[in-house]
Amino acid sequence: MNKENLIEEKHDYQGAKMGMWMFLFTELLLFTGLFLLYSTFRSKFSQEFHTASAELNRTIGTVNTVILLTSSLTMALSINAIKEGKKYLSIMFQRLTIFLALFFLINKYFEWSAKIHHGIYPNSPELLQRGKGETIFFGLYYLLTGIHGLHVIAGIVLITIMMALTKKDRINKETFIKLENTGLYWHLVDIIWVYLFPVFYLIS
Repeated sequence: MNKENLIEEKHDYQGAKMGMWMFLFTELLLFTGLFLLYSTFRSKFSQEFHTASAELNRTIGTVNTVILLTSSLTMALSINAIKEGKKYLSIMFQRLTIFLALFFLINKYFEWSAKIHHGIYPNSPELLQRGKGETIFFGLYYLLTGIHGLHVIAGIVLITIMMALTKKDRINKETFIKLENTGLYWHLVDIIWVYLFPVFYLIS
């Protein structure tokens, strides 16, 4: 590879990295706004938020936290593997990350289903009978965990695409920026959950 190609490749890498950080910054702004909204209502309805939080399944929340933290590790290991030229090891770790993400979503599905089965969902007669604070708490719970769940689904799609590109050698030891950026996105999804878990599950 000549000097011009090296310079062009370096610029492509830096441009892709910069674009990804800008995207992640907009995501942070979105969730920061939602967390501020939560904080405002929590300060106003402190006792109701504590009462409502006690109804969430802390065990499932804890298990999901462990699952996502583990998936961050497998994602990082997949990037390290491809940097070392270990293609099939990288694919294996990407597959593990997808499996853990699906496991997270299945747990979330059962948790939401249990709440809906007990009549706790936005605008349900059961929820409307409760105080305004509890209604707002569960509204925010569905909103924030729902948006986070959509980000998990987007992550699964992205990692699946990365896995296909790795199989075709489009991602390899020399060209791995797409996988690296996907890893950054996945770490952000995990970090957001690390903040969601205590504000909804551990305040009671």
